[in-house]
Amino acid sequence: MLATLERIEIIENAETLGEIIHQTDIAERYRFYYHKLQEDASTRKKIAAFVKMKELYEDVQRFGRYHPEYKEIMRKTRELKREMDLDENVANFRKAENDLQSLLDQISVIIGHAVSANIKVDTGNPFFDKGSSCSGGCGTGAGCGCSA
Repeated sequence: MLATLERIEIIENAETLGEIIHQTDIAERYRFYYHKLQEDASTRKKIAAFVKMKELYEDVQRFGRYHPEYKEIMRKTRELKREMDLDENVANFRKAENDLQSLLDQISVIIGHAVSANIKVDTGNPFFDKGSSCSGGCGTGAGCGCSA
């Protein structure tokens, strides 16, 4: 790949955009709550307990209802997930993470549509996937009515 002046300029503009995003309140809030998530011992303990139980859960999924501890592991996994989800640090981090992802999705859509209105930008968010009934490549060749 040849490094043309045009490509270098695009890369420099992308780096500048990245720095601007990095300095936003949304990104700052994300970093703040990420550090709170990492620093709080109680939160880390809840996350670690859930991750450990999730490994057992995945093992149980191989055998399904025939696993001898199926009901207990399923119940305990749900309990630990709920306990983790209700933790204030986890909730704040997820909110900040979703806000940052939304900002990045918006920027991706703007950049894509600046190039061409026909460019599909996979944001994983139906709000941004307007005009397509299947929210992205359905693989049917527009058989579902999407604008593939």
